[in-house]
Amino acid sequence: MATWSTGGVEVGALLAECYGRIPPLAAEAVRGLTLAELVAPVEPGTNPVAWLVWHAARVQDHHLAEVMETDQLWVDGPWAADLGLEPHPANTGYGHTPAQVAAVRPTGPGVLTGYLDAVAGRSASFVTGLAPADLDRIVDHRWDPPVSLGVRLVSVADDSLQHLGQAAYAHGILLRRRGAGT
Repeated sequence: MATWSTGGVEVGALLAECYGRIPPLAAEAVRGLTLAELVAPVEPGTNPVAWLVWHAARVQDHHLAEVMETDQLWVDGPWAADLGLEPHPANTGYGHTPAQVAAVRPTGPGVLTGYLDAVAGRSASFVTGLAPADLDRIVDHRWDPPVSLGVRLVSVADDSLQHLGQAAYAHGILLRRRGAGT
C-alpha cells in the first residue's frame, strides 16, 4: 500500500486542482454540439460524447459518495429523468451494452454539465479538507490489496480524465464532419 507524502504541498489543494480540471473538460466536450451529435457514436460501437460525460459524472458521484458515506446526487436529483434513465444507484455505465449506452439521452448539454458540476462541487468540498494521513484510510476491502482513499481518488480522477479525453476527441470528429472545425 502506498503512503502519501506531499513534501509540504497541501494535499487538499492538490486534489482540488486535479478534480477542478474535470468540469471544464466536460463543458468543452459538449460545447457547440447538437443534441443529435451528443448521442451519436463517431463509429459503430463507440461511446457517444453524452455517455462519456455522463459516465465521468456517475463514477465520481458513485465512488465519492461511498467514501464520504453519503447518498449519491444521482439518486435524489433531477438528472436521471433528464437523461432518460432511472436513478438506480449502481448504474455508472460499467459493463453497459450498446443498448444501455444508447439509452443515455440528455435533454440538452446543460443536463450533463449541470450534473457533473453538482458532483464536482461536492467533491471539491470533500477533497479540500483532506490531510495526507486521510489518504491511507482503507475504503474498499473487496480488493487485494484493499483500496485506500488516496488510491480511490486517483482512480476516479484518472477514469474521468480518460473518458473526457475520449469525449474531446469525439467532439473534434463530430465538428469536423459538419465542417465546423475544432
